Amino acid sequence: MRRRVAVQARLTTVTEPRDAASAKKPARTVPASPKVRPPARAAAPPVRAAAPPVRAAAPQPAHRHPNLGLAPANMTAAFPQVAQALRTQKLNVAAHALEAAIAADPTIQARHGEVALRQLLRDAETLIERLAMDMGSGDPRWLAEYAEWVGPIYRRRGIPQADVATLCEGLRSVARLSLEPDASAQMDRCLDAAIAVFKKNGRLAGDQHKRNSLLRWLYRGV
Repeated sequence: MRRRVAVQARLTTVTEPRDAASAKKPARTVPASPKVRPPARAAAPPVRAAAPPVRAAAPQPAHRHPNLGLAPANMTAAFPQVAQALRTQKLNVAAHALEAAIAADPTIQARHGEVALRQLLRDAETLIERLAMDMGSGDPRWLAEYAEWVGPIYRRRGIPQADVATLCEGLRSVARLSLEPDASAQMDRCLDAAIAVFKKNGRLAGDQHKRNSLLRWLYRGV
């Protein structure tokens, strides 16, 4: 009997609810920790708005088309006296330029007949007129654009554009003899732009330039 009572007392202590057990224990007092203030932060400098990048103004084209409501190109802005002299002596300068081109490349006279040479003489006059426009306005676009336009015509006539480039070199050697350094430099820029176009278009199909014999043999069946 005593043993049964002891077991029941032990069970009551084991099965006692936790709330009652915790109520019997004295509550622990946790000392309040002192409040630590965070260190004061330095005031941030005021943020300034970034200034927009300064864009360089777009260069104005030397040639202004009148259909856009702008003034046309000034044809007396650079060397109008040189342009007038080229127009006045156009025939003589064209003849001497063709002679200089034939002296630089004698095959021109051998490959072309009299009619083709007369046409080249007429072409030299047109080149001089375009060069005069370049010299007067200071813009090399007039002669370079003409060189771009006449490519199909020379293909139809069977004249290599390298011959026209040689004609431009002859025009350079003749026309620059009595020019000042500034005018001579301007003429070189204009003629170089036109010669670059003639040489570039001379590499296209249909031009009557001399073919590479090795490539011709390799592609004979193509």
